[in-house]
Amino acid sequence: MNRQISFTGGSPESWGACFPALDYWLDACQRSILTLDVLRQRGNIAAEHNARLAPNVLSFTPELVLDGRTLARPVNYALVRIVPPQGIRIDPAKRPFIIVDPRAGHGPGIGGMKHDSEIGVALEAGHPCYFVGFLPNPVPGQTVEDVCRAEAIFVEAVTARHPDAEGKPVVIGNCQAGWQVMMMAALRPELAGPIMLAGTPLSYWAGVHGKNPLRYLGGVLGGTCWTALSGDLGNGIFDGADLIANFESMNPANTYWQKPYDLYAKVDTEAQRFLEFETWWGSPVMLNAGEMQWIADNLFVGNRLSAGELRAADGTRIDLRNIRSPIIVFCSHGDNITPPQQALGWITDLYDQDSEIVANGQTIVYTLHQSIGHLGIFVSGKVATKEHGEFASCMDLIDLMPPGLYEAVITEVEPGTAHPELIEGRYLFRLEVRSLADIRALGGNDAADDLRFATAARLSEVNLGLYRALVAPAVRAMTTAQTAETRKRLHPNRVRFAMFSDENPLMQPVKAAAEMVRESRHPVSADNPLLVMEQAASAWISACLQSWGAWRDMMTEQMFLTTYGSPLLQALAGLGTDQPLARRGIERELLREAAEAKRRGDLAGRFEAGGLPEAMIRALIYVRLVERSADERGYAMVKALRDAQPAEKRISQARLKEAFTEQFLLLQQDQERAVAALPALLPQDAAQLRSALAALRRVVAASGALSEEGSRRMARVEVLFNAAEPARAKGEAANA
Repeated sequence: MNRQISFTGGSPESWGACFPALDYWLDACQRSILTLDVLRQRGNIAAEHNARLAPNVLSFTPELVLDGRTLARPVNYALVRIVPPQGIRIDPAKRPFIIVDPRAGHGPGIGGMKHDSEIGVALEAGHPCYFVGFLPNPVPGQTVEDVCRAEAIFVEAVTARHPDAEGKPVVIGNCQAGWQVMMMAALRPELAGPIMLAGTPLSYWAGVHGKNPLRYLGGVLGGTCWTALSGDLGNGIFDGADLIANFESMNPANTYWQKPYDLYAKVDTEAQRFLEFETWWGSPVMLNAGEMQWIADNLFVGNRLSAGELRAADGTRIDLRNIRSPIIVFCSHGDNITPPQQALGWITDLYDQDSEIVANGQTIVYTLHQSIGHLGIFVSGKVATKEHGEFASCMDLIDLMPPGLYEAVITEVEPGTAHPELIEGRYLFRLEVRSLADIRALGGNDAADDLRFATAARLSEVNLGLYRALVAPAVRAMTTAQTAETRKRLHPNRVRFAMFSDENPLMQPVKAAAEMVRESRHPVSADNPLLVMEQAASAWISACLQSWGAWRDMMTEQMFLTTYGSPLLQALAGLGTDQPLARRGIERELLREAAEAKRRGDLAGRFEAGGLPEAMIRALIYVRLVERSADERGYAMVKALRDAQPAEKRISQARLKEAFTEQFLLLQQDQERAVAALPALLPQDAAQLRSALAALRRVVAASGALSEEGSRRMARVEVLFNAAEPARAKGEAANA
């Protein structure tokens, strides 16, 4: 800018004071034009993206494997293989990964939108990778159960394509996809390997007072009759844009101010990131009205999944205790859509005591991030390279873990860490034994809260019945395909994209103006006083909106607690108040208990069954039990010893998993008997015995120094191993 101004009055200093203002207003005008141009691009991208047959935001090349529309019970889902990028080597012996994207309003691809993503880290680790996505429109008549059964077929197809893989496929379900995967695994428990749930709600009533307002929404609205109304107005189709609107309403400060202001304030650097995210955010998909109604009735308001109250079409109960795969739960304290209580509450719904988890044979691992938000669990590059990267590299360790509850603790490798050569990457992955008390300590509902939610669920059923009897016939009679399409196009979520696109004639000059601005861009200096005032004003506006949002959430909670805490309303809902509501947990199942008793009986004859591998595994578990943790260093040593064996003698991953589980259960059933029986499993060959003991020492020491009790146990094991050799020799001499 030319500042050689001829002053006609006043001092040069007084005129010079105007230049900061001129600089700021020039920059503000330029930023405004550039921001409008970015919004114009966003609208054009959304129109082009949504016009595709199978829109997605994957940054990897997909190759169609199986189209769900061709199945006997067709669905709008598809299984694709992710083509490894150049330079990525896939190991055919490694188990494949299947990433299932959430169909919760937005389109598919969030799990692979960036290189540093769930897909990216799995490929980097050498795993074959597959992706389950969906088309924008559902197949008429498809149900949630149809989708679950389609996902089972997809897992079977992936397994068949990798006969040399040492382990069943890892299935990762993001958000909504997680509970769908769990239902699939409960119906077909033999199919999947480890199941990872990222930001997945399974216990929908759970939460703590003062937080998690989304769980009150169904009750405050009077139930799911509004879901039915939306489906009827959509002519049998539920618009995912309504779900997106719900998500956006949770954080008014970000939705109505912070996100657009950040674009305006950083338009020179943030435009590309903004456009990438908005491409996904601005692509709502459709669900059948029946699908959405089932979800709202049975999950969001009814909370029937973890209670075991859902049944498949053939009458089979969907019981999460049937799942035989290790279950990994990744949740965050910073997630206000799926808080830790909703991600983990299903565990305490299923089990009253820690021993029940072991008796049922389930391995459950959870990890708690301290701050990341809901979307960050899937899209954050830092989360991908740390948490998802560590889970990908340590999935075989998790698969070997005996039944029980564990927390995954991921820490940076510090100087002085024992055996750093056994650690892959910058982080140490450790599994620590936890109890149900640790889950309960996160907070949750008391009996009065459960009664309130049960009342809300009962009232929802009443209101839905009244709507269907009195209102629905008239709504359906007035609705046509044309009115439904018009309603869809006029949805605010779509209008705000279209109004800034080239479809709007008023936006035509913006592109040329933006090009001129970029040629003569003049950013204002960071210390400009007017820019500082702008930033302060923005912070004030954001704080006001946050305060309003907090007040709204507080009022919503109080309205819910007061309304559904009314003894009169509870009585009208058929829930007596003369005695507390019984704990809402899953009911006993005699067949399951009989099977558990049979397993315990079968184990009684297995204390002296097996050979050297069983003896080493039993000894390793016995020593490490007191440490209450396992980490990747110990598994790396186990894997190295296993890989050193000739191929024809090498124990498979599946057999190794069975052996670890069996030896753990034997120690759980009668520890003294199991340890005393070790000599009966040891070989007669003295050299083999000494080699085995040396290998056991290396595995035990891989994770660092043992505790005092661990050292005592290891000493006892050594005595048993050393005593076995002369005992064998003595026996041989006697036989001679």
